This record gives sequence, structure tokens and C-alpha cells, in this order.
Amino acid sequence: MKKFIKGFRFTPANYPAATEEKIQKYRKQGYKLPPRKVLRTPEQIEGIRESAKINTALLDHVAANIREGISTEEIDRMVYEFTTAHGAIPAPLNYEGFPKSVCTSINDVVCHGIPSKKEILKSGDIINVDVSTIYQGYFSDASRMFMIGEVSQEKQRLVQVTKECLEIGIKAAQPWAQLGDVGAAIQEHAEKNGYSVVRDLCGHGVGIKFHEEPDVEHFGRRGTGMVILPGMTFTIEPMINMGAYEVFIDEADEWTVCTDDGLPSAQWENMILITETGNEILTY
Repeated sequence: MKKFIKGFRFTPANYPAATEEKIQKYRKQGYKLPPRKVLRTPEQIEGIRESAKINTALLDHVAANIREGISTEEIDRMVYEFTTAHGAIPAPLNYEGFPKSVCTSINDVVCHGIPSKKEILKSGDIINVDVSTIYQGYFSDASRMFMIGEVSQEKQRLVQVTKECLEIGIKAAQPWAQLGDVGAAIQEHAEKNGYSVVRDLCGHGVGIKFHEEPDVEHFGRRGTGMVILPGMTFTIEPMINMGAYEVFIDEADEWTVCTDDGLPSAQWENMILITETGNEILTY
């Protein structure tokens, strides 16, 4: 005889009964849960994976071609041409008025830097290239840091520790943990190394839309925040500053986020799928 769960079913129909029952226990105990709509169906996961494949291949393409002497406008053209050649759409293009296909953030620019023909990469720069892809209606998102020419030891260390923060955050993002666990793990590693974590920006759900629930903060306290459930897809993208964590938005374009003290910042971003037993990195 088929077993029915009384009352409101939280998970999509294809999810294991054991997962549904465990979620119902958390719900009754008053834990904060994500909205049902962010739990992906197998069909959605397959679509997101296909988008993610293009997004990762795109960053590989940037890695093979980025170099000293090119403009960030050339990076933007590179991203647009590669994305559209693969039947996809650059998600940033015209998103809430953003004018380009990619975010290029150099040195003290934390994120959302706008490509320009006047901005030329020079030896010693560190740059974050953040790409997001729409393929057959599904979204993916990732960013990498690149070091141009002869980069100082101080900047190299910032880039490396930021990547470690990403890896530590992913390791903490386990099913049935809480988002505060992820933020705390990242914050602890950054501050242990003498850096600060940007507070005003965060990771986010992504897959069916460009930005969905939950917000994934990169600082916090363990045992707090939303419960992480199998079927969620979201980014972890710590922004780590060499100096203080305060930032400001450049009034000239109302997009570019810079460190308040002018010191360098770094960011790495992956998109992950939460599984029954851990997580799967979808973009890198």
C-alpha cells in the first residue's frame, strides 16, 4: 500500500520519501527552510548542467586568451562571441541595465566592473572575470581570478587565500547543514590570514533565474541561517579584501563596487548542486 505523507508535501514528487520526512521534521522544529521552488527536478538539473558546461568552457577560453596589453573590452567581446557561438546568451548583458556581457574587476574593484576599451591589463594586475550563461532557459554562473605578468607576493597570497576560502565554503555546504556554517567557515579562514570578508554582497541561488533564493553570505555564525537541502543550486563566491571590508559603488556608472580603502580585493566563484550525500561543483 502506497504511503502518503499527511499535510503539505515540501519536495517535488520524485524526491525520496526519507528526504521529505527529514524536511518535515526540520519544519516542525522551526528551522528556516528554503522555498519549495528552489528544489530542482531531474529535468531542471540536467538543463542547468548543460548551461554550466558552456559557462566553464567559456572561462577556460578566457584563461587561454587573457594577457597583458588587452583591454577589458576585448574580454567582453571574447565572452559574447564564445557564448553566442554555443547557442547561449550572456546573462549579464542588459540585466537591470548592465551594459556588457561580463564583469571585469581589477585590483581594488571588488565586483561588477564594466569592461572598457580604455582599461588595459598591465603587469601586476589581478583581475576577476565573472561570466554567467543562459542556455535553453537555464542559468549558470562562475568567476576566476587571473594574475597578469609579474604580480606582487602580497597580491598572489590574497588570490590564493581567497581560492582557499571558496574551497572551504564548498566543503561546509553539506545537506542538512545551515548557511551560517558556510559563512563562518569562510570568515574564519579569511580573518586567520589577516583579510576581511565583504559584507554587502553575497552568493545566491541560480539555475531557473539569474538570482534566486537563498542569499549565501560569506560571513556568519555556525548553527544559524537556512537549512541546506538536497536539490538546491547556488553560488559560493567570497569577496576577500586585503584591507577593511567596507566597499562603495562608483557613482559614475552605479555598478562598479570598489574597496573603500583602495586596497586590492579578490573573488572566486563556483556554482554547486546540493545532493543527498554532499555537493557537486557545476561551474568552476
